Amino acid sequence: MRLTRKVIQELLNQNEGFERNTKFSGRNFTEYRRYRITGGELHIRVSGKTSWADSRFSDNYVASVDQTRRFLREYLEELNTDGLQ
Repeated sequence: MRLTRKVIQELLNQNEGFERNTKFSGRNFTEYRRYRITGGELHIRVSGKTSWADSRFSDNYVASVDQTRRFLREYLEELNTDGLQ
């Protein structure tokens, strides 16, 4: 399936409420990401910490078109694609 802007928007609309959580751990670094499709947009919440004592971080933002395309491509098998080609 080719993920054009129109197809991306249709996928987002059809999969309202879809949520995925990921975790990445590396040396002295841990990051948690929460992806959620709401209102026809992909919202991302990033939080984590590094080895420094005051290094906790947290951020919320709406994904760009490229970030949304990568997310949809990765989780396409789990999404509702009825009626899309």
